[in-house]
Amino acid sequence: MTVGSQLKNTLAGLKGAQAIIELYAQQARHEQSRAAFQEGLVILAEVVESLAGRLQEIELAEPQYKSL
Repeated sequence: MTVGSQLKNTLAGLKGAQAIIELYAQQARHEQSRAAFQEGLVILAEVVESLAGRLQEIELAEPQYKSL
């Protein structure tokens, strides 16, 4: 498995986690819980954005990783 494909798999997993955490945030009964989920989502979004940028760099530097 190449670095590019591992990164794509990681991004897919993180995006799935984002969707689940968003659902938990919507269903949370306590405001403190909802705020904790929202804070986690902000951090997770930053990680996803960073990794997506890194994937673009890899694809530009190594065209064979594109569209795996």
